[in-house]
Formats: sequence, C-alpha cells, structure tokens
Amino acid sequence: MWRLLPRTAFARTVFLIALILVINQAVSYLMIAVYVVKPGVQQIVYLIGSQVETRALLERLDIENRDAVLRDYEALGGVEHFDFDEALEAGLEYTVAYSFLGNEISKVLGEPAEVRLSNNDDMYAWVRRSSAPDQWQRILLTEIDERTSSPIIFYLFLIGTLSVFGGIWFARWLNRPLKALQAAARKIAAGDDPGLLEERGASEIVQVTRAFNQMSRGIQRLEQDRNLLLAGISHDLRTPLTRIRLATEMMPSTEDYLVEGIVHDIDDMNAIIDQFIDYVRARDTATFTEEDLNVLVQDVVEGLQYIGEDDIKLTLAELPLVPMQAVAMKRVISNIIENAQHYGASPICIETGVTELTPTGEVSARTRVWLEVTDSGQGLDESKMDDVFEPFMQGNQARGGEGSGLGLAIVRRFVQLHQGEVSLRNHPDAGLIVRIELPLRHRNTVTPAA
Repeated sequence: MWRLLPRTAFARTVFLIALILVINQAVSYLMIAVYVVKPGVQQIVYLIGSQVETRALLERLDIENRDAVLRDYEALGGVEHFDFDEALEAGLEYTVAYSFLGNEISKVLGEPAEVRLSNNDDMYAWVRRSSAPDQWQRILLTEIDERTSSPIIFYLFLIGTLSVFGGIWFARWLNRPLKALQAAARKIAAGDDPGLLEERGASEIVQVTRAFNQMSRGIQRLEQDRNLLLAGISHDLRTPLTRIRLATEMMPSTEDYLVEGIVHDIDDMNAIIDQFIDYVRARDTATFTEEDLNVLVQDVVEGLQYIGEDDIKLTLAELPLVPMQAVAMKRVISNIIENAQHYGASPICIETGVTELTPTGEVSARTRVWLEVTDSGQGLDESKMDDVFEPFMQGNQARGGEGSGLGLAIVRRFVQLHQGEVSLRNHPDAGLIVRIELPLRHRNTVTPAA
C-alpha cells in the first residue's frame, strides 16, 4: 500500500492537497444535495402532487360547469390533461423518466405514479397515476431552469482548480530550499565546495539549512586540516630521503648491492609521497582542454618501465575529443595500469570506446567515452570493491597488500573532478576490470587543445 504513495516531498504535498480537495468537494456536493437540492426537490414534488390531486378533485365534482372550471384551472395552474395518443403527439416520447421523483410523488398521491421530465423550450413534468394508466398530466415548471444549477457547479470547479494550482505553487515554494540542499549535498559528495546556502523557507527548513551549513563548514575545515597534514608530512619526508640518497651515493663500490636496495626503497617512498601530493592537489586541477583519450593512453603506456611488448594489449576505438585535465587523466591511467601490474597478472588489456551515440552515429548530450583496463589476476572480493576507493584502503590479500592505498582513491577523485564515473567488476574468466566513463558535455569552460 505504502509503495503506491509518491516518493518525493513535492509529489506527496501535491497528493495530500489534491486528496483534501477531493474530500472537500465530495462533502460540498453532499451538503448541497442534502440541504439545498433535496429540500427544493421535495417542495417541487409537493407542488406537483398538489396540482395533480387538485385536478383529480375537480374532475370528480358533479357540477354543470365542470369543464369550464377545468379549463380555467389548466390556464391558471399550467396543468394539462392528455390521453396516451395525445401525450405522444405532445412530445411524451422525448421525455426522460426519473424514478426518484416518481417515488416522492407516489408518497404525496398515496398511489404508485410515474414521472417524466422534458426540457425543450420550457420544462414540463409528466405524471401518470396507476389508477389511470392511459391518462397523462403535464405540469409547466415555470420556476425551474437547469441552467440555474450550473453556477454552483462552475464555482465548485473554479474553486477546486484554483486550489490545486495554488497547492502546486505552495509545494514548489516549500520544496525549493530542499532542492538547493539536494544540489549542495551532491556537490559535497563529488568533492566540491557548495558554499553557504541561503537560509529561507519554513522554520524547520531554515534549521535544517543552518545545520547543513555548519556541517559543510566542518567538512571543509576537516578537509583543509587533512590536506595540510598530508602536504606537511610529504614535504618533511623529502629532506631525510634526500640526505639518505646522498649518503648512499657516497658509499664504496663494494657495497653496491646495498646501494641498489636503498635507492629502490627511496624511489618507492618518493612515489608514495607523490601520491599524497596528487591526492591533496586534486581539486586544483580544474583547467580543462579537449583531449584525445587514446593519445593519453599511448603516452602512458610508452612511458612504462620494466614491461614487455606482450604484457599490454591495446584495443583503441576512434574517440571524439573529451574535456579533461591531461596531467590528471594521465595519473588516472597510470594508477590503474600500475594497480593491474602490482596486484594482477599479465597480459593487461586496455580498451576504449563510446556509448550512447545517436542512430546516425553522432554524439549527443548522453554520449560518454569509456576506458577499461583488465588484468589477468585473481580478481577482487566483490564485498570490498567499494572499499578500495577509500583513502588508505586496499583490496584483499589475493591482490597483495603493498603500497599507500591511495592509487584508486586518486583515480576516483580525479574522475569525479571530470564529472565521470569509475567502477570495478570481476572478469567472468579471471582478473579485475576497472572502467571509467567521461562525459562529452562538461559544465566547465573548455579550451580547445593546441
């Protein structure tokens, strides 16, 4: 039952207002019918019954001028008498039977009666008593016009329509701050600073907005403190590492085996420090140009060291230019490939492609360029696929436990900066597939590549 209710606050508000209006209209119609229409109908029925009874009484009088009296009564009261054939000629066949009126008049007459109404130029009530089945009496209803009830219906319809549109406007006004909150929350989720929201609307929404602003400022301070900490640690580690490297270069040649190991460890530590710095500076890479993703992939692959020609297989489709920050995207591609090298196995397959093209093969607002990197390792535990994108988190033991745990966190941070998406899934045979998708339409201003 609850699943049938609208999901959004706006839709629920409109639904509630519409439901209240429907109930209000139903009650209004009921009240009008009971306290306005029904008493009027009862009065009309009583008058019609009285006229029919009066004419019947006059017909039973045994006086010489009875026919003249009947004609005078018909002229004054508008009551006409017809036999069946005359009634047909007078328009009986075009009348409509009303059982409700028939039941009410039967109570007045004290015997079953049939009532039919006609409405041509004038409205008439046709009455036939069970005691005289071949006789019809037609009464002119001079004070009744069906158009007199139309203003009530019109006003009810007008009030209902204005109330619905007023309710929709009120719901939009009430939910406008909530939409601003939703947009700001999405910015925070994407790593952006939404700024302070204007505190407006109902008191409850103002309080929520104020609490959201406080939370946003707290998140920004926490982010700044973390970035400052990472940057400070990364900077302070450079000096002792440099001294250690200088010291190793001064060691005698007889200890080259030690020098080689120390230098390798220093290079690893410098690489980890570079990852710290890249993670901290992710938001600063906001200058976008139109680039060819295939060119960046080839540049990264050509710059890889200690990798054979058969270790990487490229399947690059023809791609349109994508708005991106080239240095940041190279870091994304490099981190994904290094992750496949360290935790997977060769060969590593790199593919590119385009999705959501129009039937004529043209790009649209929904077109996205994608990149997939597939290794030949053991894959990753599906329960931990979301965790590996968090800073300092690593996958399961099957994929090793070395490194800083920032590789995929930097990947997601840079991809979100490009308003893209990154996802993981295991290959049906073996290995892990890392897929990124980048939109062609970007809200940032894009400078064509030189």
